[in-house]
Amino acid sequence: MLQQTTVTTVLGYYERFLNQFPDIHSLANALEVDVLRCWAGLGYYRRARLLHKTAQIISQEYGGDFPSDPQVLRTLPGVGRYTANAVACFAFGKTVPIVETNTGRVLARLFGLRSDEPSLEKQLWDIANQVIPKHSCAEFN
Repeated sequence: MLQQTTVTTVLGYYERFLNQFPDIHSLANALEVDVLRCWAGLGYYRRARLLHKTAQIISQEYGGDFPSDPQVLRTLPGVGRYTANAVACFAFGKTVPIVETNTGRVLARLFGLRSDEPSLEKQLWDIANQVIPKHSCAEFN
């Protein structure tokens, strides 16, 4: 909900969404039209559809237990490396790096990488994986 939307805008939507769908199973069992209605006004409706589909998969295939393995998380609809690692790190305490625009910029400057290098993203993830501390990973990220 927060991607390209302010926190103050999202707060009301977030509360309504959680009131309507208090757990993964209620979201999974909802009709798509109800999910979209609850999301209405935020835009990026594809995200709502992907969230709904992901809830269905987690409910049906994992019994409602969110996977903690980043590789498994990446198989869920709409979940890329950043999101998978963020969930694994912050929700499950896994020692995995997170690279997004700001951390990528910092790492590129620290390690003298040029932004026009074709392999920049891979290099950033490799560096982040090397510098991530074994303890206090969440604080570092």
